[in-house]
Amino acid sequence: MKKQLQGSISILFAVIIWGSTFVAQSLGMDHVGPFTFQAIRCALGAIGLLPVIFLFDRKKTDGQNFLSRFGDKLLWKAAACCAIPLFFAANLQQLGIVSTDAGKSAFLTAMYIIFVPLIGLAFHKKPSPMVPFAVVIAVIGLYFLSCYGVTSVNLGDIYLLGCAIAFGFQIIFVDKYANSVDPLRLNCLQAAICAVGSAIVMLFTESPTLAGIQRSWWGMCYAGFLSMGAAYTLQILGQKNMEPTLASLIMSLESVVAVLCGALFLQERLTQWETIGCVLVFIAVVLSQIPIKSKK
Repeated sequence: MKKQLQGSISILFAVIIWGSTFVAQSLGMDHVGPFTFQAIRCALGAIGLLPVIFLFDRKKTDGQNFLSRFGDKLLWKAAACCAIPLFFAANLQQLGIVSTDAGKSAFLTAMYIIFVPLIGLAFHKKPSPMVPFAVVIAVIGLYFLSCYGVTSVNLGDIYLLGCAIAFGFQIIFVDKYANSVDPLRLNCLQAAICAVGSAIVMLFTESPTLAGIQRSWWGMCYAGFLSMGAAYTLQILGQKNMEPTLASLIMSLESVVAVLCGALFLQERLTQWETIGCVLVFIAVVLSQIPIKSKK
């Protein structure tokens, strides 16, 4: 129970960073394309992790050096398995933000809380008895919070639904490998692979300019060093000690944080339905933390 609490706190800190990053992503898209933003963001995240990894390596006494520890075949396999769905998730999210309003974007992205337990069944991951009820409450809360009254569907919504499915696979693969490899190196390689993939697509689909990159630079730095570098590392550390569906429920608080940040920093007022949505998501997360022993 203590380890689960530590994992929950770690993911909660990641959620706070992710929720506040939404503004940086939206503003950055005003000057550069989605693949340009993701390529630079992920590259900054990988670069920012290197000195941190070097400092942590100084405490290790396994006889290996900084570079040799990157030669672990299991580490590269884990990084590839996590990076491929993250590449699709992050870029589909950026594409969806272009043509979908912020509220609906947050709701559809958070639908990974439905896909994680479904995907998990294929990997023989069965959630605790309380979690399915918490998922239902969270979905209702996220709808009230993000897109109550929205009836239209556009191409951006399809992108975001694909984003949610991809995030579901990324969460499952993080759960699979989090206890087997170095979390910092896993996230560093995960970010680097995403950066390379995004850069390749960028070269064929976009024409980035130095002026556009300069205008988006601070948003890229925030999304790179904090969201990609720090938050995804916290996700991996948190998932070492908890079941993936439970982790995804806590991650769904990202929508709540995004709305609260809008109210605090952008003077946006919470509507009655948004307040109800926040409360329901919080209730769902609390319920998901209640341990229930299933009958044999």
